[in-house]
Amino acid sequence: MSGPLAGIKVVDMTAVGMGPYATQILGDQGARVIKVETPGGDVFRHVEPKQSPGMSAPYLQLNRNKRSISLNLKQATDFQFLHELIQGADCLVSSIRPAAMKRLGLDYDSLSASHPRLVYCGLYGYSEAGPYAGQPAFDDVIQALSGTADLQGGRHGGPPAYVNTVIADKVAGLTAAYAIAMALFERTQSGKGQAVEVPMFETMVSFNLIEHMGAATFGDKQKPMGYERVLSSHRRPYQTKDGYIAILPYTTGQGKRFFEQSGYPQSANEPRFMDENLWGRHIHELYGILADIIRSRTTKEWLTQLADADIPIVPVSHLEDLLDDPHLTATGFFKTVNHPSEGELTLAGPPVNFSRTPASLRSLPPTLNQGGEALRQAEDPWDFE
Repeated sequence: MSGPLAGIKVVDMTAVGMGPYATQILGDQGARVIKVETPGGDVFRHVEPKQSPGMSAPYLQLNRNKRSISLNLKQATDFQFLHELIQGADCLVSSIRPAAMKRLGLDYDSLSASHPRLVYCGLYGYSEAGPYAGQPAFDDVIQALSGTADLQGGRHGGPPAYVNTVIADKVAGLTAAYAIAMALFERTQSGKGQAVEVPMFETMVSFNLIEHMGAATFGDKQKPMGYERVLSSHRRPYQTKDGYIAILPYTTGQGKRFFEQSGYPQSANEPRFMDENLWGRHIHELYGILADIIRSRTTKEWLTQLADADIPIVPVSHLEDLLDDPHLTATGFFKTVNHPSEGELTLAGPPVNFSRTPASLRSLPPTLNQGGEALRQAEDPWDFE
């Protein structure tokens, strides 16, 4: 076993994206994770694409380093076994709505009475402290309510639009992973577990308003909220003669070097672009000029011209390009594995590196209830590698 969470035991009662992402991170970092599924399995098992039933590509990318057990909690023996798992665990992670967990007697107050060291993490749509508590929520719903859809489309004068990734699920999953780690660390000081609530809505509002609170930071509700540089309609990949590049002269020094090396030295001396107190007010104009200049050369010409200018510049990648990206190849980011039922798989590996306690890929995403009977029959179901 390796990883900073080696030896930590996690009962995973989550499905789809948010919770499984959090528990996979814990598993990558050494935790032992038992994924508790209904007899029908995690619903994400059944989306497309897939090669065999119950083993979709998104499921495979979210559920390595876990054991699967299928339990019908309406059956007394299965319910009792789940209780035994929880009593032996350090952490319970659930994406089931709190009212349903309470009806089952699986709420924090009920479990902590006999297991005071339990870290209990609930991931769901809205905090139990507000009027939205208990309402159903998925990524699209949270993108709409949290301002994400407005930022993505509406602020440019068009209709609101969703970000083309399940960003609310993934941000909440990341938040849960660090929150659980913090609670486990605090337990080493106090000896006590606690309940951790990770509501998607509040998590995404916090995430969005870091730069977009704007004048409301100072109590001014009359001015529009939002960070102008990010909201500029000219902020986009710029078209070259033969493709697209992303370039961002973010400081005045970078802007000066860009204008000088691209053949527009007159702009390098304009106060509106070179005065640090003014350039932010003229960012829309700056981006518009940048777009016009970039059209004058090919992608390769720009990459060559600005290679030594210390200006962030890259070609725009297609998703398919990432599989052969030279940097990702050199770092060994993608893991090629042979799955017993799915054959050769390519998995995106853990992005974080620890010098002494590295993450590891110890087990591949399980089929439904793979090893579940062995867990039931074991003297200690947590005694697995």
